Amino acid sequence: MALPVKDQLKYWGIASVVFLVVLWAMGNVLLPFILGSAIAYFLDPVADRLEKMGLTRAMATAVITVIALLMFVIMALLVVPTLVAQAINLFEIAPDLTRRFSAFVIERFPSLLEEGSTLQTSLDSVGQIVKDRGGELLNTALSSAAGIINIIMLFVIVPVVAVYMLLDWDRMVAQVDALLPRDHAPVIRKLAGDIDKTLASFIRGMGTVCLVLGTYYAIALMLVGLQFGLVVGFIAGLVTFIPYLGALIGGALAVGLALFQFWGDWFSIGLVAGVFAIGQVIEGNVLTPKLVGNSVGLHPVWLILALSVFGALFGFVGMLVAVPVAASLGVIARFAVDSYRDSLLYRGTDAADKDAG
Repeated sequence: MALPVKDQLKYWGIASVVFLVVLWAMGNVLLPFILGSAIAYFLDPVADRLEKMGLTRAMATAVITVIALLMFVIMALLVVPTLVAQAINLFEIAPDLTRRFSAFVIERFPSLLEEGSTLQTSLDSVGQIVKDRGGELLNTALSSAAGIINIIMLFVIVPVVAVYMLLDWDRMVAQVDALLPRDHAPVIRKLAGDIDKTLASFIRGMGTVCLVLGTYYAIALMLVGLQFGLVVGFIAGLVTFIPYLGALIGGALAVGLALFQFWGDWFSIGLVAGVFAIGQVIEGNVLTPKLVGNSVGLHPVWLILALSVFGALFGFVGMLVAVPVAASLGVIARFAVDSYRDSLLYRGTDAADKDAG
């Protein structure tokens, strides 16, 4: 006989509160393990496909690990130093960019921005703040002993956790399935399958889209000669998972920088704008339909709300778990709505009598 609904709600409520408290209190400690688990989840289909090709789980994990290490070494030697250097340089020239923007507006729209006006002072202040705070933040993160130790710990612990999780993923899923309450196991399996489908479509699909578009933007912008093309491509790719926001932020930043760098060379400015136009065509017609599909079920507003709430409550770790939690809550909400529509509370006793008759 199953426990009463009241007792079940009490126990599940206590478990949820404990989870949130642990996440809030131990967020920084849990960060490497959450990242490692996310990487293992992302790569599990690759390992399954290698197993179908005849490799054991251990061999499949080893092949994935070697390829990942080679890619990491290439990134560390070629991409990361250039990215950091461009980011620092962009912070340093921010005041000059704002002054040039003010001069541009004063020259063409003198009544809009007078010398010494509040708006001009605000623009100068913004540029100086970006230089001081942005460069200070980046330099502190890269140079402080604690920051270096944390980065080293991430680079050491995350790969180890990812390898072990990837190696034992199927066994852990089977063990969790064996621990499900028997009365509710079919429903939990169905909900877990729907959540996995949603997460697989969104995280794996959008992760791949972000990677492809970020790489394309960075390479294309550097080829057309944009000074900070790698940084702009990285930013645009990073926020691509929010529809239209990645292209809007990246495009505005790239075109703005192109106006300062290529002013008068409209062909080069057009090339920069064309890079983002082509990227949007590729994303909307090829990448997103093929890799993500149309049945993800995560509305952009719901996603932004989840990121904001979990980021404010739990910091960076909260932002990492926001998407899985939002997807899970979305699936549970749809299940609750379907259950409600099948219930007497929605259909009424007359409908039930007609079905019985």
